[in-house]
Amino acid sequence: MIEVINVACCLLSIGFGLFGLLAPRYTAATLDLAPTTSTMGLSEMRASVGGLFVVSGLAALWIDAPMGYAMIGFCYLGAALGRAVSLAFDKPPLRKTLVFGAIEAVIAAWLLIANLG
Repeated sequence: MIEVINVACCLLSIGFGLFGLLAPRYTAATLDLAPTTSTMGLSEMRASVGGLFVVSGLAALWIDAPMGYAMIGFCYLGAALGRAVSLAFDKPPLRKTLVFGAIEAVIAAWLLIANLG
């Protein structure tokens, strides 16, 4: 059962990443990010929200070891931490931030507890 959920978490990461990689304008709009006079923001979306998640998910599947899955968990833990800090300092849209943060926290918790415990 652990392996099935690990794989599902990696596939979710790849799926989320594909949105950032292939549809950066849609992803930016979903995240309430506005374009400027430069396309650098699209490049950043493809890199940090897209390619990073696609490759890390694929790598964990390829490595197929508990530590590989745990590393994805640490990435999601960092994302959840960033959301928590944002709630304290930035006053982002509460519902959207809580939903995204909860998804990240649940994935992080699973991958870390299941693969390090």
